[in-house]
Amino acid sequence: MLSEARMESKDRPALLGGPRACDFEWPRWPVHDESERRLLLEVLDSGKWWFGEKVRAFEAAYAAFQGSRFAVTCTNGTTAIEMALRGVGVVEGDEVIVPPYTFIATASAVVTVGAVPVFADIQPDTLCLDPDDVARKITPRTRAIIPVHVAGRMADMARLNTLATRHRLAVVEDAAHAWGSQWQGRGAGTLGRCGTFSFQVSKNLTAGEGGVMVTDDEELADLCRSYTHCGRRKGSAWYDHDYLGSNLRMTEFQAAVLLAQLGRLPEQVARREANAQVLEAGLRDLPGIRLLAPAPEMTRRSYHMFIFRADEQELGLPRARFIEAVQAEGLPVSEGWYRPLYRNGVFANAHLGPAHGITAPLASAAIDYRGVRCPVCEAVCKDAVWIPHAVLLAGAERLAKAVSAIRKVAQNAPALRAD
Repeated sequence: MLSEARMESKDRPALLGGPRACDFEWPRWPVHDESERRLLLEVLDSGKWWFGEKVRAFEAAYAAFQGSRFAVTCTNGTTAIEMALRGVGVVEGDEVIVPPYTFIATASAVVTVGAVPVFADIQPDTLCLDPDDVARKITPRTRAIIPVHVAGRMADMARLNTLATRHRLAVVEDAAHAWGSQWQGRGAGTLGRCGTFSFQVSKNLTAGEGGVMVTDDEELADLCRSYTHCGRRKGSAWYDHDYLGSNLRMTEFQAAVLLAQLGRLPEQVARREANAQVLEAGLRDLPGIRLLAPAPEMTRRSYHMFIFRADEQELGLPRARFIEAVQAEGLPVSEGWYRPLYRNGVFANAHLGPAHGITAPLASAAIDYRGVRCPVCEAVCKDAVWIPHAVLLAGAERLAKAVSAIRKVAQNAPALRAD
């Protein structure tokens, strides 16, 4: 009888007074060691802090890592998308097709260059841009498509590139979650005209801030370099500014940190992949938990987070309660920070004026997003559950505890609902 009581206590959700499944600290992010310190001190002591040797070294190393000919660094992932759009020729009045399940920068960069974002829905089992809906959204004004590789899971680039070729569109990959992801051996960012990455503090490769564009197109790389470098052309005199440009250069300090971070990234990618398989195997048969589709064509997969969907009807538990209970077990899950982009004020109020460069940037374009609906995205925003990438750096035995936490909550849903 005592043994049975102990078993009942052990299996009771922490939210209802049972023991936590994950009674330990998860890895913290960012990770750093003497490599960052040494490289930073080299820059500090050199007195050459600005756009020099370390930036060039990182650009060469990152281009090689992703499998591209060229890499052009900049201040952050947002400006990387902006310069890429300008580089491929997007101008005022053009339309650019984007997914609504992504960070605001994917769409706001389109607005910043004077173009109009058109939202196409996502696929329910990949969370990436749906080529079928993209095809429906193409018009004579469409100039580009921005697929987002959500959480490092790559979009269906074969079908998107086919559409782009047919309609003479540029494909700019938003690979801000895909450092190291590969599709049949080809790196993210190299399957379209170009690809952009972010090095913001939460990212798997970080210098606090920073961004880069990769491409095999030398002319595009030179154009984007000019844009980041105040409109200077390669080989021109210092005060010759032949093109429109901005000042978006990466510093030597950022590049130093990124060189150190890149040195340990392959091992981290491999560890995250292996631990994601522990989660997949442990959750695959759990009623109410819907895993994303496998990606056998991906020969390497970066995980910026591990995402699954919680079926409230099958679980018999609202997502908010499910997340609360899993967090009580010591696993830092969340609903994520995405909501359909067209619900954000910059788009939801786009029809309101007067026109203003910050508060109403689309008011003069006669755009009204109030009727936009992307039903798959809206459903995903209501049932997705995110596990942050730092969790995937823990040992496999701790990932097994993460599985136990989720299973305990799912299997005790009636008690949690009744509490």
